[in-house]
Amino acid sequence: MAWYEIVLGIVLIVTSIALVAIVLLQEGRSAGLSGAIAGGAETFLGKNKSKTIEQKLVKITKILAGVFFVLSLGANLLFLFLK
Repeated sequence: MAWYEIVLGIVLIVTSIALVAIVLLQEGRSAGLSGAIAGGAETFLGKNKSKTIEQKLVKITKILAGVFFVLSLGANLLFLFLK
């Protein structure tokens, strides 16, 4: 194994673990009946704060997914043409 294969593999593993962790931190889209009951008890400021955090998590997820896609595509092309 060459050094770039090891480095690229480590970066892919770290990116995939971070992507899984960020996705698990996100709230579900449909909360159902329990979300409707609990949602009525939230204050206006609390709702805005959670939305802001949720929006940041969505943005980080999109960025990490793009990075993971580019790294995976680059790794496959690199290994295809260098071997």
